[in-house]
Amino acid sequence: MTTEGAAPAFDPVRYKATTREQWEVASEAWDRWTPTLQAWLGPATEIMLDLAGVGPGNRVLDVAAGAGEPAITAAKRVGPTGSVLATDISPTILTYAQRAAETQGLTNLTTQAMDGEHLDLPDAAFDVVLSRVGLIYFPDQQRALAEIRRVLMPGGRVAAMVYSTPERNRFFSIPISIIRRRAQLPLPAPGQPGPFSLGAPGVLEEAYRRAGFREVVTRTVEAPLRTATAAEYLQLARESFGALHQMLAELSEAERAEAWAEIKGELRQLDRVAATHGLRPGRRRGVGSGADQLGTRIPLGGRCGGSRPRSQCAGRRHRRRPATGWR
Repeated sequence: MTTEGAAPAFDPVRYKATTREQWEVASEAWDRWTPTLQAWLGPATEIMLDLAGVGPGNRVLDVAAGAGEPAITAAKRVGPTGSVLATDISPTILTYAQRAAETQGLTNLTTQAMDGEHLDLPDAAFDVVLSRVGLIYFPDQQRALAEIRRVLMPGGRVAAMVYSTPERNRFFSIPISIIRRRAQLPLPAPGQPGPFSLGAPGVLEEAYRRAGFREVVTRTVEAPLRTATAAEYLQLARESFGALHQMLAELSEAERAEAWAEIKGELRQLDRVAATHGLRPGRRRGVGSGADQLGTRIPLGGRCGGSRPRSQCAGRRHRRRPATGWR
């Protein structure tokens, strides 16, 4: 933990290594919480796939696929004449994706561990590239988009989902602000990775255009994360949100415990707010409010967005924001 002087310069190599380590550790929990995660992100995922025009026979690449979504949903859409390749920086989390696909009888989905900024794949190999809450965490987002553009065939589409803004995603911004203060972490500079790095108006769209995509569209959609209590959400966050653990890495065990205790106290306020609106314990409520975006941003309301490379893709936006674009 840095106590004085200037904050250390951002080290993308170390960041990427710790990201891999955190997801190797959190992969089992992320998979175990799949029902909650699907209830949260499932509807926005369907919108993202609609924006990308995923359909029978498509060849789809999922970048930062995690434990299998949106790759599995895409595999069901493309059918036996199509194919889906799920990639992630964490080899372990992909074992859960492969197992889930096999359990559901999907033979058109394969997995391969690789760095999204350095795709070990041939040019023009895919009709669609997807990334659900993944692009925001790449140290070099433009490099990742350039690689996505390279592997898309002419006329291909990219669609990503990102968080929008902190105020629309209190479920995440509350823990982040507390940890950032306690760990004395600086705010990420523009272009650096983070949950809200592509969430402000126009940022996702500009990222697509800079990478050479055209017909960029984003759509903001509500995507509340619902748990019975704030305590249940806290358990989910502690067990499976690798980004929070990465931020806590420089704190001692005692300091981490103090941070989680403060987060728990703040999140209890959400329970009190819910109670004043007539929600009783046991009823599921949204821990965060906001939108997600598909494309390049996602608030807990988020956005969806996508586009085509300048001679290929299209995109749009929503609260988790999905964005799509043509190559």
